[in-house]
Amino acid sequence: MVSLRQLRYLESLAETRHFGHAAQACAVSQPALSMQIKELEDELRLSLVERRKSGIELTEKGLEVARRARTILASVRDLVDYAKGQEGVLSGVLKLGAIPSIAPYLLPAALPALQRRFPALSLQLRETVTETLVHELVSGDLDVILIALPIDEPELETHHLFDDAFILATRATAENARIRAATPDMLADERLLLLEEGHCLRDQALSYCHMMTREARESFGASSLATIVQMVANGYGITLLPEMAISSEIHRGGDIRLLRFAAPEPKREIGLAWRKTSPRKAEFVQFGELLRDVLPAGAAAAPNKTFSKKGGRKR
Repeated sequence: MVSLRQLRYLESLAETRHFGHAAQACAVSQPALSMQIKELEDELRLSLVERRKSGIELTEKGLEVARRARTILASVRDLVDYAKGQEGVLSGVLKLGAIPSIAPYLLPAALPALQRRFPALSLQLRETVTETLVHELVSGDLDVILIALPIDEPELETHHLFDDAFILATRATAENARIRAATPDMLADERLLLLEEGHCLRDQALSYCHMMTREARESFGASSLATIVQMVANGYGITLLPEMAISSEIHRGGDIRLLRFAAPEPKREIGLAWRKTSPRKAEFVQFGELLRDVLPAGAAAAPNKTFSKKGGRKR
């Protein structure tokens, strides 16, 4: 009979492509894991793993069994969540994933409020790019993720929380001091500074810009918004800054001019996603309401302003 332990070992092996690393991740010895994989192959009468001198690869059938194993294990985790959920709303462990362009700007304010409102909840945070978060959510390694919508994954349900406007950030000069609002053509001849490949924020900004110029196509890619803001402040280019990030990032460098766009403003949709099979939907919706409650004001209270090196408003 196929066991959940064997499926967990296969899932780990599919992730690591290495018996030793898989065994370490499962906290067992390598011989024990190898034996369980061999017993699984015997039970299914299938060759799941191709063993080579250079390492291992899953066979075509092994990949399909591993995919089905992830689905089964995710369902088992949802079953456990259902049982634990009977103890009370938002209690126990909640494994939350969030993208880097949201987590540092929203979660610091949310975590104390979450602890006060739901003291029985133990939050475990994972911060990485959208593609990885979606994969780990589908496989059951995460319970819910905080991302930019939409996402294309039929196994997941999404819940819109709020819109986050893009604000044009440029170096403050005498020429742009008189500008009242940003326009798309202001992006045409400037070097566009964005996050590196793999970040959805980059894709969303380029989608708005329509890749209008060669400068945009050759746009610089940074690993953090803090780096981008410093480069903008020193005249290396411009950027589209998420509104939620402004209160945290505008003080990190020289003078910055922030300009809102005329309606309709470019924006991104922020929301939650979870497995359709999860029994914790009501908890996730309640968690989303808390996130909306602590949403920082960002630039909304002070549009089209210039900020000094110390972070204060200059004009």
